[in-house]
Amino acid sequence: MIGLGDIRIVAIEQYGAGPFGSLHLAELGADVIKVEDARTGGDIGRHVPPFQSEDDSLFYQSFNRNKRSIALDLSVDGGRDVLHRLVSECDGVLHNLRGDVPEKLGLRYEDLAPYNERVVVCSLSGFGMTGPRREQPAYDYVVQGLAGWMELTGEPDGPPTKSGLSLVDYCGGLAAAMSLLAGIHVARRDGVGGDCDLSLFETAVAMLSYPATWHLTKGHETTRRTRSAHPSIVPFGAFPTADGWLMLACAKPKFFGRLTEAIGRGELAADPRFATLEARQRNNDELIPLLDAALRTRTTGEWVTRLNAAGVPCGPVNTLKEALKDPQTRHRELVVETPHPHWGTVRHVRTAGRGWWPLPAPRRAPELGEDRDDVLRDLVGLDDAQIAELARDGAFGTTQSTTPADAARDETA
Repeated sequence: MIGLGDIRIVAIEQYGAGPFGSLHLAELGADVIKVEDARTGGDIGRHVPPFQSEDDSLFYQSFNRNKRSIALDLSVDGGRDVLHRLVSECDGVLHNLRGDVPEKLGLRYEDLAPYNERVVVCSLSGFGMTGPRREQPAYDYVVQGLAGWMELTGEPDGPPTKSGLSLVDYCGGLAAAMSLLAGIHVARRDGVGGDCDLSLFETAVAMLSYPATWHLTKGHETTRRTRSAHPSIVPFGAFPTADGWLMLACAKPKFFGRLTEAIGRGELAADPRFATLEARQRNNDELIPLLDAALRTRTTGEWVTRLNAAGVPCGPVNTLKEALKDPQTRHRELVVETPHPHWGTVRHVRTAGRGWWPLPAPRRAPELGEDRDDVLRDLVGLDDAQIAELARDGAFGTTQSTTPADAARDETA
C-alpha cells in the first residue's frame, strides 16, 4: 500500500489554505476526493490569472495534484445525499469555509455523524466556528495584518509589509492536515470521531511565538530591524557583497568566531564590544558597518564557498529562478512534472512530506467533476441509472463553468 493509502478524505475546499493542506495528504498517498461547488464553476482557484483557461489555471494545478474531483450542489437534496454517501465511506472531511457556513450546509460532526460516527470533521475557517468574528470572511493578507505580522515585517522606516508568500494559508493548511490525521488516529482508537475547529487567525497568532512570549511576560515590543535582521541575535540577516547579498545566521557564539576568522577580522571576536551575544546586540550599530566593509570585498559566491568551508551558516539571496535551479533542489527532486491536455507539461514543486514508504507518482489536478462517475460507482456503489437520476435532480448542478466573478463567493475561510 502507498503511504496513507488506507485514509480517504472528502475535501470541500477552495483557493489556497484547504487545498494546500489536503495536497500534502494526497502526495503522501491519501485518497483525497475534492468536492467542488457545481453552482460556481468549482474551486475559485481554477479562475486565478495570469495563467487561466476556462475552468483551469496553473494556480489551481499547484494546489490540487493527486486528487479526484466531483462537483456537487449541496443546496439540493440530491447533492447532500451524494455527500452523505461519500462521508459514509471516508475517514475525514476537510473544509475551509467561513465559520458560520458549516452549520448552514450541515457540515459539522453532529450533522455527519449519523452517516459515519467515526468520521473526523476538520474545519479551517478564517476565525473559527465560535467567537465575535465567526461570520467574517478572511484571507491570508488580511489575517497577516490583523495578527500583527505586518507590523513586524519590512524595513524600520517602511510601511507595514506582508510576507512574500501566503504563509498563513500554507501553515493553516498544514495545521489542518496534522489535526485531521491526529483526529483519525483518535477515532480509530476510540471508535468515535468529532470536530477539529481550526482557523487562519489562530494559526497566525500561534506563530507569533517568542515575540508574543516576550510581550506577554515582559511587555517587550519587538520592532523591525533593517535588512531582515534577527530581533535579538547579531549578526543574523542580509549583508551586501561585491555583487549581491548574503544571508548570515550566527545563531551560536561559535559561528561568530568562525565568521571573524573567515573574513580576516579575528580580533572582533575578542573585542569586549562584540565578545558575547548580549554585547553584540547592544553594540549592533558599531559591528554591522565593520562586517559590511569586509563582506563587500568579495562576491556572494566567493563568500559562500569560504564561509561554508569555515562552518558558518550562510547562503545567497537567490532569485526565484536561482532557487529552483539550486543543486540541492535538483538533488532532492523537488521539481516534478505532470502532463496536461491544455498546459502541456506542467512543472511543479512537490510538497515537503517524506517517509520511508512508497509515494504515489505525481498526477495533474483533476478537471471539474472529472472523477464523478468513478467515485460514485466504485466507492458509493451507484449504477449508471442512479447517477443519471441524481443528475436530473440537480445533484451535480446545471453547469460546470462560470465567470471568475461568479466564482468569487464569500463562503471561503
